[in-house]
Amino acid sequence: IPNLFSYFLGSEIEQFVKYHIRRSCITLFVYSCIPIGYIVWLLLFTSNKAFYLSILGNSLIWKIYLSTAITLPILALYQIYDWYRNNYAQHPIANNIRKFCNNNSDWSNVASDINIEYRRVDKVCIRTSWICHVVVTENWIIKVTPLTMSLIYQGDAVLIVKNCDKHTISKNQEGEVQYMNIIVTSTRQNVDSFVIRLNSDDFQDLQDRVSRSIVIPSDIKFHKTVVEKFVETFKDFVQLNPKYKNEQPVDQCIGCMQNTNYVKLQKLCIDNENVANKCSGCYCRPMWCIDCMAKWFASRQNNSETNVWLSSKCTCPMCRATFCLLDVCVVETDDI
Repeated sequence: IPNLFSYFLGSEIEQFVKYHIRRSCITLFVYSCIPIGYIVWLLLFTSNKAFYLSILGNSLIWKIYLSTAITLPILALYQIYDWYRNNYAQHPIANNIRKFCNNNSDWSNVASDINIEYRRVDKVCIRTSWICHVVVTENWIIKVTPLTMSLIYQGDAVLIVKNCDKHTISKNQEGEVQYMNIIVTSTRQNVDSFVIRLNSDDFQDLQDRVSRSIVIPSDIKFHKTVVEKFVETFKDFVQLNPKYKNEQPVDQCIGCMQNTNYVKLQKLCIDNENVANKCSGCYCRPMWCIDCMAKWFASRQNNSETNVWLSSKCTCPMCRATFCLLDVCVVETDDI
């Protein structure tokens, strides 16, 4: 819709609020034309037009449907005209903005402040779905939907992660995506709360821009960064590799000085003759935990090619021997 009606909508950068008011009006009219558009499609692009004409003329249900399909665009146009003649003062977006007016000031003053902040380069725009996106400016958290725009002043905002769910990207479970639902509420009265559903990869961008800390309940776990997601996937794949028996006592990991769940690098993969950078044997004793080894592996990869990290190679942090994911073995230590 924004592309088809760009001439009528104007510039989003220049007039952010007015742009989305106009866009919501056009969207409302387009949605109202869908039922009558279906009937037109049946009559113009189907082979048996006489059959559908007879149904429309004799069926009571189809008569009700036709009457409703004609009425909806008329009602939508009347509603749009009613908003327009009052300079959109009673539009849902204007009503939402009016809740933040102080001392009986006009809603257009607040809208002007929002427009100014949207023009700045430090704003954050996160696309949460095909039809919704979130805009975070210096003072506002805004959720844009097809028919309205919800917003909360950052000084009054409370953000709480409600839940987090995972979805497998492919059937072979080589990757997954995490989504979280964040409830945004306001301490100001009569301001409606809303939910932001976003990819966990975008969480850090949101956290860095909002002035309030996002509350994360202790029972909710998710990957805040790509590296954290890779570490979990790395650990899952390493668990499938053969274990390494170690009879010597172990100390704390020299990387984090906390964990003792060591891994040992030993060449188990089969060399590909067409690959120049082949894996080699590592003779270092186990000194690194699986978390630190995974972070080291990720730090040596190309950040713009995260989709091939698992199939890439790395070098031992001590002897620089080349290894891949198949060469990482979890150490099993006998209790002494």
